[in-house]
Amino acid sequence: MLYFSRWKSIAIWLVVFVAFIVAAPNLLSQSTLASLPNWLPKSQMTLGLDLQGGSHILLQVDRNDLINDRLDTARDDVRIALRDARVGYTGLSSSNRTVQVRVRDEGQIAAARTALNALTQPVSSGLFGTGSVAELSMAEPETGLFRFTLTDEGIDYRLGTAVSQSVEVINRRVNELGTTEPIIQQQGNDRVLVQVPGLDDPQRLKDILGQTAKLTFQMVDQTMPAQEAIQGRPPAGATVMYSTDDPPVPYVIENRVIVSGENLIDAQATFDQRTSEPVVSFRFDNQGATRFGQTTQQNVGRLFAIILDDQVISAPQIREPILGGSGQISGNFTAQSANDLAVLLRAGALPADLTIVEERTVGPSLGADSIEAGTFATMIAAVLVFAFMLLAYGKLGVLASIGLAANMIMIIAILTALGATLTLPGIAGIALTLGMAVDSNVIIFERVREERAQGRSLIQSLDSGFQRALAAVVDANVTTLIAAIILFYMGTGPIRGFAVTLAIGIVTTVFTAFTLTRWLISVWLRRSRPTEFPAGLVHYLPLDPKLNIMRWRNWAFALSGGASLIVVGAFFTNEMNYGIDFRGGSMVEVQARDGAADPGDVRARLSALNVGDVQVQEFGNNELMIRVQGQDGGDNVEQSVVSLVQAELQADYDFRRIEVVGPTVSSELAINGAIGVLASLIAMLIYIWFRFEWQFGVGAIVSTLHDVVMMMGLYIILGLEFNLASIAAILTVVGYSINDTVVIYDRVRENLRKYKRMDVVDLLNLSLSQTLSRTFMTGLTTLFALSALYMWGGEVIADFMFAILIGVLVGTYSSVFIAGPMLILFKLRAGIFDSEQDRLDATKREMTART
Repeated sequence: MLYFSRWKSIAIWLVVFVAFIVAAPNLLSQSTLASLPNWLPKSQMTLGLDLQGGSHILLQVDRNDLINDRLDTARDDVRIALRDARVGYTGLSSSNRTVQVRVRDEGQIAAARTALNALTQPVSSGLFGTGSVAELSMAEPETGLFRFTLTDEGIDYRLGTAVSQSVEVINRRVNELGTTEPIIQQQGNDRVLVQVPGLDDPQRLKDILGQTAKLTFQMVDQTMPAQEAIQGRPPAGATVMYSTDDPPVPYVIENRVIVSGENLIDAQATFDQRTSEPVVSFRFDNQGATRFGQTTQQNVGRLFAIILDDQVISAPQIREPILGGSGQISGNFTAQSANDLAVLLRAGALPADLTIVEERTVGPSLGADSIEAGTFATMIAAVLVFAFMLLAYGKLGVLASIGLAANMIMIIAILTALGATLTLPGIAGIALTLGMAVDSNVIIFERVREERAQGRSLIQSLDSGFQRALAAVVDANVTTLIAAIILFYMGTGPIRGFAVTLAIGIVTTVFTAFTLTRWLISVWLRRSRPTEFPAGLVHYLPLDPKLNIMRWRNWAFALSGGASLIVVGAFFTNEMNYGIDFRGGSMVEVQARDGAADPGDVRARLSALNVGDVQVQEFGNNELMIRVQGQDGGDNVEQSVVSLVQAELQADYDFRRIEVVGPTVSSELAINGAIGVLASLIAMLIYIWFRFEWQFGVGAIVSTLHDVVMMMGLYIILGLEFNLASIAAILTVVGYSINDTVVIYDRVRENLRKYKRMDVVDLLNLSLSQTLSRTFMTGLTTLFALSALYMWGGEVIADFMFAILIGVLVGTYSSVFIAGPMLILFKLRAGIFDSEQDRLDATKREMTART
């Protein structure tokens, strides 16, 4: 395995060189990149919102509102169809998802049936109209009574259409704001995800997204005073609407729409030449200009209303006919509000109301602090790992460190090439990958030490070490990859970034360990011609300490069983500190502008708002973490609470981070989190069962369940907040623990084939003793990387890294004292990995011995 052809060597270094070229722009400024030739790569990693600031907003189309709108449309369609067919009818009404009407004259039933059948005709759907959907089904429960029902397929079609149109409209609105690289995409069947990095005013974005922007021009009914209409009944065909003034002014508005926003072809924020006040100038298309001109000619002296989302913006008097197809909207506008209205009108109206069900906003100052802290912590972690490898393995440690450096470059290059978003947990994933990548090198080097101790030459030992370590490295990394993949599909936002970097790191780790590092070692062998394993601290660790670890198994079972019972008891007696991800609510991080932050004052001011339980915690440099309980009124109420908090504190505090999770999303996140842990356990059980035997799979799952219970105990007993990051921490520990367990199981499998008559207890002691140095070395380097992130990575990921730190210790313990003894409990026997030929040979030997 140590021979490399010229082309293979060139290919290896070509991959590393390309990775370096692709990753290099991340170290350069934009001005430097602009001066480089165009044929060079210039793309940089996309930084997540937690690193550069910005807003993450998840919007949902209200299915019930959409059904009600379709029901109103269907009722109007029935009325028009019967009126055009000159059919008399009565009892036209709608309820739930049905519309029904009765034909008065029996002689017109056939004509009515013919006219109404047109409403049930399918509409084209799908790509290029290749499919069709019937939105209404018609039934005739009795003669002359027609009943129409909205179909599930039709509602789903309309919902999908509304979401697609909403994505287009939102895209136009956000692009009008002048932001860079926004992400606007459909998520699921009824949601739209909006991510806008680097946005300085997230509230303005929410205002832009929260309006349907349905613009209409309608006449004001002046036959009755507005107050009289409010107290009694408005005239037929009219509705009372209120203006946007403070206090609002009521108007009686005719229901007939003169012109709608669909007829607008342009809208711009300008200034009135007479008053110098901000206004919005608009221009109609030909149809709109004609209709508007005719109406103003016929109604000179009357008031007409300009209505946006059922609110009267202004109601000017028609002094003369407006025939040019253009005009202006005046009101109590500021320059920004006029521009925002123009943006809304140019982008068009949303096809349905959108509700904000999740919001995560990070201020640019917090993002800058996170970048600085994460970069510094990663550098410290890298230095600690490289130094440890050098001290432990001498020259081989230097070569391994070169491979680890190339590994980090390849991770950055792949993230850049894929356009993946780097989040703060993603930086944690890179650092964690760095620590875990050492495991592959440690497994290989420890194998080499064993081969050398058996009398083989150094070259033979290195070649055999790489060959025999391959299975253990692949098995260990595949199990961790399973956890990363499930974490990606079950996670959301920044946690997905962690899963992406971890998964990419696993792939690059296997590549660098068995190609680049192996190539470097082969060159070192050819040039230096060493005869002994390089000196290092590892020489002080015995290869086979012959420890009787299994004698402690009953004590370990008792300790773990007792600890598990304590955790279960604590779970039922103590309330878990669920974060807003799982119980809904709002979390706001603020920093005092002048002087020290006063948590008592903030708590008192917010409690007076009557928004429920308010928790205020002081941390960092004059910073406060504010948590407001979830509201009973639904997702819109959560947004109202945040607005109240901002209005109360904005004079004294800067808002560094805002997270709002409504009840709709929080319940889904809780379910997905539980499913994520369960799915990862099942997937890893299947893999280990496939690669080993059922005893190993069950043993690994029991060991991993122990780790999950202990991690839950950590959150319960210490009162740490349990949120999406906690799920990521648990799955990370699961992956690490399984990685450790699989390496031990791989050695057990090997020894079962080698020592067929050895007692299982002795065989497990031997296997654990042989892998103890690897367990120690890998655990220590991983703890170095995690400790650096915990101490210097910033407060945003401090709890996240602390949980993983403890989890690594728990996972290492369970791999040795739980996973191994479980094989004894499940009656593992030698010979289970023998092939059929091995069994035939054993039978022949036994028969020969008898004769």
